[in-house]
Amino acid sequence: MMSNTHNENYESTTPYTTDWSSLKWSRIEKYVSKLQKRIFRAEREGDSHKVRDLQRMLVYSESALLMAIKRVTQINKGKRTPGIDGFRALSDEARGKLFDSMKLMNIKKHRPKPAYRTYIPKKNGKLRSLGIPAIIDRIYQEILRMALEPQAEAYFEPTSYGFRPKRGTFDAAERIFYNIKNGKWNWVFEGDFSACFDTLSHNFILKQIKGFPFYEVVERFLKAGYVDNNVFNLTKEGTPQGGLLSPLLANIALHGMEEILNISYHRRASIRNGKPYEIFETKGKYRMIRYADDFVIFARNKEDILEVEGILQPYLEERGLTLALDKTKITNIHDGFDFLGFEFKRHKTRDGYKSLVKPSKEGIKKFKKEINRRFEIMNGNNVDSLIDFINPLIRGTANYWKPFISSRIFNKMDNYIWKKTYKFLRRLHPHKSWGWIKKKYFPPYYDGRHRDKWILTGPNDGICIAKMSWVKIKRHVMIKHDYSPYDATKADYFELRNLKYKKMPLRLG
Repeated sequence: MMSNTHNENYESTTPYTTDWSSLKWSRIEKYVSKLQKRIFRAEREGDSHKVRDLQRMLVYSESALLMAIKRVTQINKGKRTPGIDGFRALSDEARGKLFDSMKLMNIKKHRPKPAYRTYIPKKNGKLRSLGIPAIIDRIYQEILRMALEPQAEAYFEPTSYGFRPKRGTFDAAERIFYNIKNGKWNWVFEGDFSACFDTLSHNFILKQIKGFPFYEVVERFLKAGYVDNNVFNLTKEGTPQGGLLSPLLANIALHGMEEILNISYHRRASIRNGKPYEIFETKGKYRMIRYADDFVIFARNKEDILEVEGILQPYLEERGLTLALDKTKITNIHDGFDFLGFEFKRHKTRDGYKSLVKPSKEGIKKFKKEINRRFEIMNGNNVDSLIDFINPLIRGTANYWKPFISSRIFNKMDNYIWKKTYKFLRRLHPHKSWGWIKKKYFPPYYDGRHRDKWILTGPNDGICIAKMSWVKIKRHVMIKHDYSPYDATKADYFELRNLKYKKMPLRLG
């Protein structure tokens, strides 16, 4: 039986539970957000009893159930992909009925179904396994994530950026640049855990969340198993990629690298432009950045960096992890290294040495390969269809590369796309002159910002192909220290940040 507080919260939004379109989502989201911020504050204050009470209140609230159903069945990319039971909820009526049935269930008694195992290719040619839970399991995982994440965010390391709210690859890349820009942290330990999500210790994960009111439910999700080629398999370790709770559980398990490296922070109060300002000084002989299961560690000299692997051994053993030998190496920033699709390198110039961040050669190669693939797929189709198919790739990649030194690469990619376009048009109209093709597909183009007579334009809908060079380079400002959107005292900071960065990118590819 839900408390009056929970029922009152939902009943104030709409009298018809199945009338999905009439729900007042702003009220529902505000209620959940308020509880999450209270969980964060209680954890920061060390009030574990209050944390647990608030987590129960959130998990049992109808608002959390509504938001979880919305995300799983309406927002997420996998909303049309069922689990092993084949169930989906793709209409508002189906979502309303699903809510009506689930609000009568007790999450503590829930027994998850095995995940459906599928495989997707990795960039190294190998396959990555994905475990696709049933829809109801996904919804419950999302509710548990809502309650557990604010607590974890209260203690997570400032240098962890993967799969965390309001943090992303740009922040991780900026943190690396901050470390290497002055040439003091020259040596780099490039680390990668071997099959991290498949081998993380269940016992270690559960030990970290002991005291969470729904500890047993999380344990059942971890041990629910999976079905691969119609064969059931037990899961004795790992957090299956594909589950909504898995990235958070992995971050919880991987937390602690700063501690073992003896990295600490000293906060100093300052005044900037007449306003109070916080400065956080990093202490210790190492610096680190982690994005999910990828990480880099910096040291000032080779002797210190050679000790890193030995220092990490207790950290790895406790979590059931090993380092991937083919991806783990020691380099110098003068030789450069790749991380998250960018190349970080210290270059010699006429004015001395300068650290630069550019799209990696592998990232450029991958982009060209995808451009080729899309042109091949569209071979024989009309120009309008080609532009519709290729523009999202051009814009998405340009936006991912724009915070760093990318202008020359943008021009090179535009030239590359132009060559592919020329061949495409010649094949499309083998018996027409170039003058005819030019008149049909390259009308004078001017949109108030760009003027060009060689912009491929669809003759039917008038949409033109995008150029990467139109995207302006705009430096990203790294998120500050351990700031979290769950911290109510940082509301003004994140409101301004949201206006500047509407969507934090995940890792491209």
